[in-house]
Amino acid sequence: MEQERTTVLANIKGHYPKMFAAEKKVARFVLNHPEEAIMMNVSELARASEVSDATVIRMCKRIGYTGYSQMRVILANDLGKIQANEIRNDGKRPSNIQELFQRFMASLVDVQRGLNEETLFACVDLLQNADLVHIAAAGNTTPMANDLGFRLERFGVRATYSMVTDYMLNHVSMAGENDLLVAISHSGTSRQVVQAIELAKQKGLKVIAITGSEYSPVSSMADYLLLSKITHPVFSDYEPDSHLGLILVIDALLYFLANSDKLKRSEDIELILSEYKL
Repeated sequence: MEQERTTVLANIKGHYPKMFAAEKKVARFVLNHPEEAIMMNVSELARASEVSDATVIRMCKRIGYTGYSQMRVILANDLGKIQANEIRNDGKRPSNIQELFQRFMASLVDVQRGLNEETLFACVDLLQNADLVHIAAAGNTTPMANDLGFRLERFGVRATYSMVTDYMLNHVSMAGENDLLVAISHSGTSRQVVQAIELAKQKGLKVIAITGSEYSPVSSMADYLLLSKITHPVFSDYEPDSHLGLILVIDALLYFLANSDKLKRSEDIELILSEYKL
């Protein structure tokens, strides 16, 4: 049955009397702070409402949506994408290439401030000592997983990665006790990545999360969090995602891995690959 064409806020008000007490906390936050709500993932909204992630999802389903993600997108449309973009970027969006690259440079600083150096070096050590590194990603972050996996192998670190979710999960399910999982998720809410972490935990693996969300299922389940959050991104959540934050974190990780004394290099692969270049 097609969803009744009413706004999200009207839907919340209409269903409010029948909600449970915890669900009403979420409803009140969205009603009172709709612009803030559309900038949050499910865990951040749960934290702001002082409830569990499951309660946020139940509230969304109670008012007729498949989950939080659908409600959030429709709410953004209700408020207007232009308005949402303005809020996201403090009222000013780059209008020329100079302003755009200034925003990119500010992103470098954002990521540097959010990264914990001790955690980063601990992750480098884990990569060096793992028998096999499994890399989990889904959707438009899978190219980042493939890139990381390929470059790790260039450094002599054995890795598994795949564009196909079933293959990725199968690799993790076959992991050995001294393997490692690297979970990549911009939002930190990817169901397939969460499933990979759950499998890894069952096998007793350590988990490194590279994510833009400090409060998310992926970040809360990880043993080591490498935060790729950018405070003032160029793109809003309703435009194509920028992978700049993820790229910066991955490159920082690989830089210190490449300059490690423990790294075993192989010149053979460099010679072979050179044949494919002019």
